[in-house]
Amino acid sequence: MGLDKSASNGLSTEKLEKPRNDYKWKIVWENLLSFIYIHLAGLYGMYLMLFLHVKYLTILWYAVCTLFIMIGITAGAHRLWSHRSYKAKWPMRLILMLLQSAAYQNTIYRWARDHRVHHKYTDTDADPHNANRGLFFSHIGWLLIRKHPEVKAKGEMIDCTDLAQDPFVAFQRKWYKWLMPTFGFILPTLIPYWFWNETLSCAWHISFARYCTNLNSTWMVNSFAHSYVWGTRPYDKSMRPADNFSLAMLTFGEGWHNYHHVFPWDYRSGGLGKGINITSMFIHFFAFFGLAYDMKITSPEVIKQRAVRCGDGSF
Repeated sequence: MGLDKSASNGLSTEKLEKPRNDYKWKIVWENLLSFIYIHLAGLYGMYLMLFLHVKYLTILWYAVCTLFIMIGITAGAHRLWSHRSYKAKWPMRLILMLLQSAAYQNTIYRWARDHRVHHKYTDTDADPHNANRGLFFSHIGWLLIRKHPEVKAKGEMIDCTDLAQDPFVAFQRKWYKWLMPTFGFILPTLIPYWFWNETLSCAWHISFARYCTNLNSTWMVNSFAHSYVWGTRPYDKSMRPADNFSLAMLTFGEGWHNYHHVFPWDYRSGGLGKGINITSMFIHFFAFFGLAYDMKITSPEVIKQRAVRCGDGSF
């Protein structure tokens, strides 16, 4: 079963007829050991910055890399390629492709495919990070075990024709094993070493601090933004995804998750003056130069009508 145009953009949620109760978790030990090292190295990098064992320029470098690499996920993999909520000309697409490669959160193709599955089958067995399996699972646990059979089955049915035909996505898929380490770790480590004499050890661990920050920021949208405990549901109180101001600030505008699941085509991922949205500001910057265009939005009238009809009263 393929998806129609709207569904491939994540505009609908489909429930599975029968949950699979025979599924058993199978740990991917390579992933588990890798994430243990990544987080230990990242924590050590945080320690080096907290107690000023690195140069001030290195701390600034950490902040700059964290910001722009996160943009590769939010403006690139998410809003441009997963939802096609706006269009971008080749210079912007090239920049976003390289930034997304540096994020080391899988290729654009696989990231967008899994995200489309997430929207179509939100919080079911086919959802890669099904929040009904708990906070830990939806945060990182889903990456530590083999995919549920329904995730694989539904993933094969998702229409990714647009991704397969995108030259930047195709180029990245072919060269990802070179692009990811080069832009994610090698250059971010060597630049502080070359230009302001930071030690290689410190620069290396700061790169992992950046990586951990970006990873967990992205994962928090999958976990905390799908929790019943945190946030509000101004647009649809019947779904798990919630709006969370703190998370929106941390993830550069991705935390307005109730809004996003109700209006996934909206390039802002949040509407009606929801506060600072760094990702939208990034898109606006390129739009000023004509490199981003056809940005889809939801009208204020439609937003208000949906909030009155389905929201929890927090609008």
